[in-house]
Amino acid sequence: MARQALYRRRERADEVQLLECYGATDGVELVELALGQRSSRIWCEVSQRASVLEALASVPGGLERARARAQAALRQEWDVFGTPVRFGEGRPVDWSLDPVSGHRYPVEPVERLSLAVTGSDPKYPWVMGRLDSVVALGQGYWVETAADARARLADAFVAQVLDFLQANPVGQGVHWTCAMEVALRAANLAQALAMFSAAPAVARPEFLVPVLSALAEHSAWVEAHLEDRGAVPNNHLVSNYVGLLVVGLLFPELPGAPRQVSLAVGGLREQMEQQVHLEGTSFEGSIPYHRLSVELFTLAYLAARGAGVPLGPRYESRLRRMFHAVRAWCSEQGLAPQIGDNDSGRVFPLRDREDNAHGYLVGLGAALFGDACLGGGEFVDEAAWLLGRAGQARFAALAPAPEPVSVSFPEGGFHILRGAGVVITVSAGKQGQGGVGGHSHNDKLSFELHVDGRPVIVDPGTGTYTREPALRNWFRGTAAHNTVQVDGAEQAPLDSARLFALPEEARARVVAFLPGKSVDRLLVRHDGYRRLPAPVGIERTFRLDRGERALAGRDRFVGTGRHDVVGRFHLPDEQARVVSPQVQVLSRAGRVMEEPVSFEPLVVELGPEGAPLAWVVLEKGLTARLVPSKYSPGYGRVVPSLAVEFRGQVTPPAWLRWVVVFR
Repeated sequence: MARQALYRRRERADEVQLLECYGATDGVELVELALGQRSSRIWCEVSQRASVLEALASVPGGLERARARAQAALRQEWDVFGTPVRFGEGRPVDWSLDPVSGHRYPVEPVERLSLAVTGSDPKYPWVMGRLDSVVALGQGYWVETAADARARLADAFVAQVLDFLQANPVGQGVHWTCAMEVALRAANLAQALAMFSAAPAVARPEFLVPVLSALAEHSAWVEAHLEDRGAVPNNHLVSNYVGLLVVGLLFPELPGAPRQVSLAVGGLREQMEQQVHLEGTSFEGSIPYHRLSVELFTLAYLAARGAGVPLGPRYESRLRRMFHAVRAWCSEQGLAPQIGDNDSGRVFPLRDREDNAHGYLVGLGAALFGDACLGGGEFVDEAAWLLGRAGQARFAALAPAPEPVSVSFPEGGFHILRGAGVVITVSAGKQGQGGVGGHSHNDKLSFELHVDGRPVIVDPGTGTYTREPALRNWFRGTAAHNTVQVDGAEQAPLDSARLFALPEEARARVVAFLPGKSVDRLLVRHDGYRRLPAPVGIERTFRLDRGERALAGRDRFVGTGRHDVVGRFHLPDEQARVVSPQVQVLSRAGRVMEEPVSFEPLVVELGPEGAPLAWVVLEKGLTARLVPSKYSPGYGRVVPSLAVEFRGQVTPPAWLRWVVVFR
């Protein structure tokens, strides 16, 4: 309250204040001081252009992708969570539009604005309002060599920025309701302004004054509305600090910039230790949010380093481990498991990526740190843009790192068994965000399976947040995950009124993690059903046999009473069928088990007919059936899929056994 009271009493950043801060006598001198005398070595400075273009030329298709992104931004096209939106070059943008529902958020003071509109989602206009598009225009401006093409991109930058500022006055409308969005928009605008600083269309007082004023106002708003008031500060607060840092370092003469940079440096150091475990995993309880956190902390690190501001060795050490964690769970195709919430969030608007493609971070980390444990991949667009020829040289000097091995991250709650072209990621740990569970799901003892780089058994994803609360909770629920459900109950209660809370009821943990030369074993447990009238605990044992190319599972029930149990394996599509298997499939299933087991004669074949990827084999007495399900490959997209389901009644102590045999 005090911060916001001071904010309301502050002096607005107008031309007079800007002239005073820069020591300029008029607008022309202000332009020269703000744009013509730049000293930082942050990636977006014009002084870095030659280095960036040299590095980018070494990336196959890098220049072409940059041009394509710039042309889409020129046409004012956005892919908003799979929904295409286009306004046309030079035309006004409907910045407040949710293109799915058609709802337009009113431009009124945020104190009176309600985001809770049935069927609408503010994340959709926020995608446009982050102004990733102006960085894309800057990419095109750097890549193009023809004067007319560069002038056209600069004019588009000027027009789009002024259009946004006019349509969204400070503190009014959907784009001022979340300080995270304000901060990331400010960071993008500041970086793009640096990229265009040599453009004649930009170097005009009538443009620069309102833009510098807007940057100052954005930073003042973020500083006054820091998202540190929740139960546990999370990625939103990190975003706030990143925005303050980037703007303050690129334009240090802005009013309040030195104070804001100091605030951001201290806050980032603190939040790195609060939000990233020593093992390198994010505390969010979500692998997609780990990607977001890596990009946030990396952008801050690069901006600070480019301006000669140290964030400290402890910050750097944990950031390096975050890249190692990404390598640990990515498949050979660079795909990550979709455990926990996935809102498709990113911070680097430099190349379009699939929602679960995280492998580019490994190449970025290798180029950033010259880390031998990350070598052997590809030099990626993001590394070329952010690190230039120095990053390329560090990357080229690295020998290929050894293949990733099975590893357990007990603090993050992710456990990876891998080898022979298979990656299995198991969820068994505390709820994320220090037990708040903001982005966690009821997925304890669930797993995701990738075979030869392709997702075969998947976490169904997220779907949506506020647009459809019932759908949000379905995707968070136990039945939407590859685990066993007892008596139709949830592992932890889902409150329909609290879409970002999940209490620490399951207390999932690792009992044993035993990687071996040819066989890995993992034993995990949760207590989510000990609150039932007849309490029961669940243990799940995973046994990956690389020689047999099979995963054996055993679900053990310990407790009292008689219970109805359902096990499910969710698929990314509808390509599955119940078949009579070849003899060798059942033989391999039998050999991977540690005790004799009789199997059902019918199995579920996964993957395209005629080219299966795996088979699900169940012990005698468990009949598999295929049931309709849903799969969300990224935020806002839901496609029909199938799930393998098996049911039974158990009286503890009891076991259910299953095997997945890989192609």
